[in-house]
Amino acid sequence: MKNCTFVTAVALLWLALSTSPTHAASRPTLAQPADEVFYQIFERSFRDSNGDRIGDLNGITSKLDYIKQLGVTSILLTPLQPSPYYHNYFATAFKAIEPRYGSMDDYLAFIRAAHAHGLKVYLDEEFQYVAQGHPWWADALCKPKSRYANYLLWRDAGHCTAEPFLDHAQWAGYDGRMIGIAMVDLNQPAVKKYFQQLLLFWIDPHDDGSGRDGADGLRIDHMMDDLDHKGLDKDLFAQFWTPMFQALKDRRPGLRVLAEQADWGYGQDWLTHGHVDMVFAFPLRDALTRLDKPAIVKALREMDAITPPGKDQVLFLENHDVDRYMSVVGNDMAKARAGAAIELVLKGEPLIYYGQELGMRGKALQNIPVSDGIQIPSREAFRWQADLMAPGSAVWYQGEQAWWTDRYNRSNDGVSLEEEQAAPSSLYQWYRQLLALRQGRPEWREGGQRILCDDDSAVLCILREAGNRRTLLMVNLGHTDAIPRLDPGLIGGNAWTDLLGGGDAGSIDAILRPMQVRLVGTP
Repeated sequence: MKNCTFVTAVALLWLALSTSPTHAASRPTLAQPADEVFYQIFERSFRDSNGDRIGDLNGITSKLDYIKQLGVTSILLTPLQPSPYYHNYFATAFKAIEPRYGSMDDYLAFIRAAHAHGLKVYLDEEFQYVAQGHPWWADALCKPKSRYANYLLWRDAGHCTAEPFLDHAQWAGYDGRMIGIAMVDLNQPAVKKYFQQLLLFWIDPHDDGSGRDGADGLRIDHMMDDLDHKGLDKDLFAQFWTPMFQALKDRRPGLRVLAEQADWGYGQDWLTHGHVDMVFAFPLRDALTRLDKPAIVKALREMDAITPPGKDQVLFLENHDVDRYMSVVGNDMAKARAGAAIELVLKGEPLIYYGQELGMRGKALQNIPVSDGIQIPSREAFRWQADLMAPGSAVWYQGEQAWWTDRYNRSNDGVSLEEEQAAPSSLYQWYRQLLALRQGRPEWREGGQRILCDDDSAVLCILREAGNRRTLLMVNLGHTDAIPRLDPGLIGGNAWTDLLGGGDAGSIDAILRPMQVRLVGTP
């Protein structure tokens, strides 16, 4: 009888552990630092689940298989908070979900589903400002004794004029409405406490340290030490960001923080004094838009020099703030393939903006008054099917405005997942191939990096190494045929395999056509 009781107790204990949401064995392993590949989603434009043509959380959840199979490890969402702006920066509430994206329950279900797929989730946070309609502003306007009176910065003692974002008292939304944006006083103790508790909720909503329904990382938008260089919100690295990040990591030790450094430079101060884990490789992205070998080499060396051990650079060709890469390179497929290969082979953690893998196009509009509408072309609906208007397509921007009448996406234009999955030579298949190689070759993720062919030729040569594993990338960035000038010892000292076509690589220093990519590796 005692043995039966013991066996029963053990069985019940095993059942409790195996069904517990905090039991590690119940979830796939998530990517470690340096192994991550980010997929940035502009929610409103990704996938509509309820027929209103607005992308939403349930739409993203329904496409997690696609995201996982693409070969990425981590999803970066643009802001989820309610806002009068379509991009949901400048919030009117912080601990809330944009109603058109779904509910808090939909959000938590998405996090659980992403984790079940082995995907990490990063949230984009921008709370240095509030938009008109936020309770802090509404309650304190012309009321210096309001409970929120000191949450915002004011230009007058009567609190009737809020300190604006940059120097714009109002900013035009894409629908033409003028909307105010005010600066938050981030040095107020009550404000610091509020945002720390807010972020603790997003990363650990059950307040138990498990993070089972919590975000795995944060992107800090427009991060600065002296916000907008006004001398009003200053010393933020030491007084605001660093203690907050420490408190978050005390709760979730694996949490990672990615900063959008506001100056779009190399990000040294953000990595060292701001204590973030990653910054965006903006100078490298600029060099890659021009496919300029000297500029690429210069950016790589600067990044290597200023990035401390344990910190990293996020490599990207596109994001929600810049023009689509395919449009930047003039719809040139060879250049798009070259840019993708360089981004995904280089040392760092790559980011793919939704639809980049399809070669979606888009450039800021130049023929309309300045408003948030000018960047809608780089935020058009993800192309799931050849028919732009097929169910699920998030074409929320329909209308008579230029961002619709002059849109880039057109039905049956060849730039859709449906069309490209059926085409072996499509850009989508190129990305799948490169991402599969990145998953399978440790030197791409964690290896060292050497710049070869360091000469005045147009051939960019990058060697990635980890132990006895090597990958050599060669890309002819010139306008005429070229031969890579490689060390004869390197050429003859390894058995090279053609990673793109399989089999023996042949003569790895053979002639390269303009924009041709050659990718070889050791077995």
